[in-house]
Amino acid sequence: MPEGHSLHRLARQFDDVFGGQVVQVSSPQGRFSEDAARIDGQELELAFAKGKQLFCRFSNDLYLRVHLGLYGAFSFGGDGHFAGASSIGAPRKIGEREVGAGGKPEEYAGPPAPVGVVRARIVSEHGWADLRGPTACEVLDYAQVQVQLGKLGPDPLAGAAADFQASKSRSDPKQAQAVLEEGCKEFRDNLSRTKTAIGIALMNQNLISGVGNIYRAEALFRNRIAPELPANQLTSQKAKKLWLDIVTVMEDGVRDGKIITTLPEDREDGLPLWPENAYYVYQRQGMSCRRCTGKISLAEVASRKLYWCPRCQKMPRSKRAE
Repeated sequence: MPEGHSLHRLARQFDDVFGGQVVQVSSPQGRFSEDAARIDGQELELAFAKGKQLFCRFSNDLYLRVHLGLYGAFSFGGDGHFAGASSIGAPRKIGEREVGAGGKPEEYAGPPAPVGVVRARIVSEHGWADLRGPTACEVLDYAQVQVQLGKLGPDPLAGAAADFQASKSRSDPKQAQAVLEEGCKEFRDNLSRTKTAIGIALMNQNLISGVGNIYRAEALFRNRIAPELPANQLTSQKAKKLWLDIVTVMEDGVRDGKIITTLPEDREDGLPLWPENAYYVYQRQGMSCRRCTGKISLAEVASRKLYWCPRCQKMPRSKRAE
């Protein structure tokens, strides 16, 4: 499933290529036809993400909400004015297809015939986007959007998103720092109220939004936190450090278009950075830890695969005694 950084990249791309333009919205598959008609011919004013969900606001005060889920993905194309990724989402074998989608203006003759089951198609003067396989694709009003947003925990990328919007509107850049600090406090408060193991809590979108299986495993390793530690036993200082580290690696993911969590000194010589040197523990079960002599472990926890190093991520002695 695409993690939060992919949705923020998706929101930026929608802003870049459709923002401020009147768009045609349709549903070649037919399943989204009624909702598509509600926003067809409207201006796409703003796109933003929270966690693993994309929201697009239109000039008639309606919003498109998309949750890609396990199989959803957008593909893009257009003329020379349309620059960006050709595909963002899942399924994907390695990373996202982050190649330029723009062609020469004279080569563009509108969107191609739909390929496969296209739930929604968005078309502007210079380009198009096709959505396939999402878990959710619906049109909501403002009040319904607030309900959806209210279900989600703090987003580690909210500060970066605020800074991105500020750079376009020239608003106060200090807002990004305020958003970051507010999110950190909410995250610490959320953890303090649950006895759930931290390795499970980080996947709960009500407690923190946007973190998926890769960021969960990598952040816990980078902070030497045992995945079985009850979330409410994480000290306030440790929780803050964990939050800031997640912010850092997810912001890197927005910039790079892929998840890379290793530091240069921990990478293996002679191997490419992506994907062989990208992770500390994710999908490295049975392999040697990059920081100790132990082996990476794998277990099925809450129906998801959890990766960790038993040596680097030992349960604190005091917690084991309890």
